[in-house]
Amino acid sequence: MGRVGLSIVRISLFAFCFLAGIYVGPEFMDSPYASLWGGISGGLIAAAIILVEIGIKRASGKGIVSALIGLVIAFFVTYLTTMISVPAAWRQSNLYPLIYVLTGYLGIMIGVWKGKEFNPANWKILSKTGPHGEIPKILDTSVVIDGRIADVCETGFLEGPFIIPQFILRELQHIADSSDPLKRNRGRRGLDILNRIQKQSDLEVRITDHDFPKLQEVDAKLVELAKRINGKIITNDFNLNKVAELQGLMVLNINQLSNALKPVVLPGEAIHVQILKEGKEHGQGVAYLDDGTMVVVDEGKKIIGKELDVVVTSVLQTTAGRMIFARARDEEIVSERPTSRGGKAHG
Repeated sequence: MGRVGLSIVRISLFAFCFLAGIYVGPEFMDSPYASLWGGISGGLIAAAIILVEIGIKRASGKGIVSALIGLVIAFFVTYLTTMISVPAAWRQSNLYPLIYVLTGYLGIMIGVWKGKEFNPANWKILSKTGPHGEIPKILDTSVVIDGRIADVCETGFLEGPFIIPQFILRELQHIADSSDPLKRNRGRRGLDILNRIQKQSDLEVRITDHDFPKLQEVDAKLVELAKRINGKIITNDFNLNKVAELQGLMVLNINQLSNALKPVVLPGEAIHVQILKEGKEHGQGVAYLDDGTMVVVDEGKKIIGKELDVVVTSVLQTTAGRMIFARARDEEIVSERPTSRGGKAHG
């Protein structure tokens, strides 16, 4: 139903209640203005119903269920309490229903606000895995677009459940609809990666509509969601990693995983490389291993494009990854035939 149709329905409801109030007002009031007051009362009732309808439309399904549970519990507790502690004569008073109105309101509000702390998804985990359960893992936009998370999942090293918030899907869709071809391709790749992850039969993936309208930044929403469900954030965003860790959250960083899995090279070992370009310092040449690790070779500038065995002199671990420093072994070029980028390590 469109906005115009919805407005017509609401106006019709208001008019009906107003006219009904005019008609039934004299039955409840002995006053020359009974019809007027009845019409006003009917209009107020219609306005209250419309406000409730708007509130239900904006509320999440979980919020509505939590409010109803809170209302039922409040009525039940009020009934038991008043039956035990309130005299029967007082329960006949016209003010007695006011107790139910007040406690019902408190029950609804407590259900709405505190219900956020209870996640049925977590109950599902507990029922499957025992009192400790599995730890939900929330996927960040950057790690979805990166795509390596799908490869890691296929190896079986990571177990679900994986949580994909609706606000992450909206951000990916916004990127995929961008007029910039590069952004558009990145967004579409992210959606393809999510589809690939969802198709893995042994992996549990859940889409959650949990959102935080007061927070504008996606990173802030991810941090808040991780707090609510006691989950981990999977990302390769350095800044999000630091912010989450400062707030006591556990983070799984794909870049850190990638660096940890790179082959260990010790000083004194020999590796076979091809010098590809000039280094920053005088006379240096730069080569790369198959995994992308940079190898800086002393006096390698003069043999750019050549293959040779080099001896590792030191290894430097930086925030961007691992760098290897080496020197040519016996200053001898082993081969000049062209190869692919990088080389394989010699045992």
